[in-house]
Amino acid sequence: MKTKQTKALLGCVAAAALMGAGTDAWAARDYVWAAGSSTVFPFATRVAENYAKKTGKKAPKVESLGTGGGIKLFCSGTGDAFPDIANASRPMKKSEFDQCAAKGVKDIVQIKIGFDGIVIATDKDGADYAFKTEQLYLGLAAKVLRFGQFVPNPYKSWDEVGAGLPGNNILVYGPPPSSGTRDAFVELAIEAGARKFPTADAIRSDNEKKFKELVDPLRKDGWVDAGENDNAIVGTLTKTPGSLGVFGWSYLEENMDKIKGASVNGVKPSPNTIADGSYPLARSLYIYVKKANIGVTQGLQEFVNEFVSDAATGRGGYLQSRGLIPLPAGQHDAQKQAAQKLSPMARPAA
Repeated sequence: MKTKQTKALLGCVAAAALMGAGTDAWAARDYVWAAGSSTVFPFATRVAENYAKKTGKKAPKVESLGTGGGIKLFCSGTGDAFPDIANASRPMKKSEFDQCAAKGVKDIVQIKIGFDGIVIATDKDGADYAFKTEQLYLGLAAKVLRFGQFVPNPYKSWDEVGAGLPGNNILVYGPPPSSGTRDAFVELAIEAGARKFPTADAIRSDNEKKFKELVDPLRKDGWVDAGENDNAIVGTLTKTPGSLGVFGWSYLEENMDKIKGASVNGVKPSPNTIADGSYPLARSLYIYVKKANIGVTQGLQEFVNEFVSDAATGRGGYLQSRGLIPLPAGQHDAQKQAAQKLSPMARPAA
């Protein structure tokens, strides 16, 4: 017959095992945690404010870490020590998806919340810029093509890059490598510009990895990593004559009394040109949700519902007034359904 002490000991062991098996449930937070893109940050913050007012629950914690930083933290593990949501200004990469899986983060739900455009802006009283993507490549890449060879970037001023551009020195304040805005800018502006040159395009067709190694790195003597605070970049432009800044459309729209945007390939950034894709630096914005945390983190489903609601991301919604470009009605309805079905995303192709 077991002694009382033995029974008590076995009971403690069983309780400890139960707690270990259900760590997520035992450690459930009473608030939602979202982290990632500085572009999505102001939208997520506004949704968090409205969610708290409507539900009376604790406002979600929203952090601006950059898309890469947010997804890395999101993918670092399960439980209350890691975010429920990753905000992203580009799609999740295959390598990131695999990192999630390696840490037990599975059944990730991808939800598109709208469109944004990456703008190249300068002080309102400064010179006007009309860029071609090949000029952005020549001005900002660490290595550029000259006479068929990749060489360290020799250009010091924009008028050396292309006729008709101002003679200002090349000085651009933009997001760091952890930012989805940086990733998207490199893809949509730098890589697209390089591909206008047959030599570079041929390399990409033959070996995309080599193409990226040659083209993607940005110069260190004309591009300044300015952190994840896009408002700080806006402030810098007004204090540094001739400088340019790279950030999301919403920051331009909110500061048109101070700054102005450049055209790219003859198209100015605007809600219409971003939504229809004619502006070359247009992109989609996303949130990634841990399905396993639905019903565990208090309020997570309600927060996601608010994010995809007509009132928030629908046409005329309160996020449109903050600079989000809404999805077409059919796509918006599909994302509302996705937020209810919570079907896990497939492994990305790239």
